[in-house]
Amino acid sequence: MKVILLQDVKSLGKKDDIVDVSDGYAKNFLFTKKLGVEANSKNMNDLKLKKANNEKVAAQNLQDAKDLAELIAGKTVVVRLKAGEGGKTFGSVSNKEISEEAKAQHGLEIDKKKIVISNPIKNIGTYEVTVKLHPKVTGTLKVKVEEA
Repeated sequence: MKVILLQDVKSLGKKDDIVDVSDGYAKNFLFTKKLGVEANSKNMNDLKLKKANNEKVAAQNLQDAKDLAELIAGKTVVVRLKAGEGGKTFGSVSNKEISEEAKAQHGLEIDKKKIVISNPIKNIGTYEVTVKLHPKVTGTLKVKVEEA
């Protein structure tokens, strides 16, 4: 019997895979635990439409990420911190501070978890941080640290 998996099933397949299993296994295990449905014409059509919709949504998300990467490329976020001798700041600039300042200064909604700071920012100056907007898209944001 052909079955469309609704969830990942260990040693059988991943979600939305079409697998061939015995009738008893399908009826007594997969169907009762709602892990799969019979691969009839209606369910096959539903699966095809669902995959097409998922591809469309993924393409839209990728395009949105590319647009945001272009938008942040020319922006500079200014962060003000107290500093001591030689431009050394008290503490370092965090992802959260950069995210909040980007929203306040430029209206950019950047998730703090997506901002990657390679080395801690502990001095006054201009730095570039990487923003992972999508698995295929990364952007660069300039951060200028000034004395408060």
